[in-house]
Amino acid sequence: MTHAGLTLYFSRNLNPRVAVAVAKYLGAPVDYVPASPRHPAHEEAFRPINPNRLVPVLVENGKSLWEADAIAYRLAELTRPDFWPGHPHAAEITMWVSWSALHLNRPGSSFYFHRLVRPQFSAEEPAEAFMDGEMRQFREGAAVLNDYLAGRKWLVDDTLTYADFRAASLFPFAKGAGLPLADYPNILRWHGQLNELDAWRDPFAGLAEHPDQIKPLEGATS
Repeated sequence: MTHAGLTLYFSRNLNPRVAVAVAKYLGAPVDYVPASPRHPAHEEAFRPINPNRLVPVLVENGKSLWEADAIAYRLAELTRPDFWPGHPHAAEITMWVSWSALHLNRPGSSFYFHRLVRPQFSAEEPAEAFMDGEMRQFREGAAVLNDYLAGRKWLVDDTLTYADFRAASLFPFAKGAGLPLADYPNILRWHGQLNELDAWRDPFAGLAEHPDQIKPLEGATS
């Protein structure tokens, strides 16, 4: 089922993957459109929908909403509010969303970027001291998450919520990024549960690989 007024623009990178996984898991009535907003052929067409020229972006009846967390919030509002905004422990879910951004995904994304993304356009390696510091911070965050998951199936109220999706954002890329998940058995168990969900394991199944010219962006507003 699709809806003419709801379009999700995505790429196959880290944060867009989360947004697509949420939409697939919730069965949200969206049209999925692959986009390369920094491509010279698409950049100016994409600017009206997101001046940052990044994805994911959700366009609803001509109005754009960017950032994966905001998109997840809105899609849950429209489909299953108990996934986040309508959950009785929504504040606790938001706590994990905020914590993940600062203490886990921020340092871990340095490895995602420098091991998986940067080599596509640059051979310049980051400073070893910088990466060592990022690994220390990632390990501190991973240890907190691993300890918290001891004896728990999911992060909040023993039910699957957006907190789990957000805290696990990096982990589908862990092997290529060189993140040491094998050191954290509770994280491995928990992420294994997420991988039992088709929407998390392979969110891009059935979706187009490459963007065409971005005609649907015309008339969108931010």
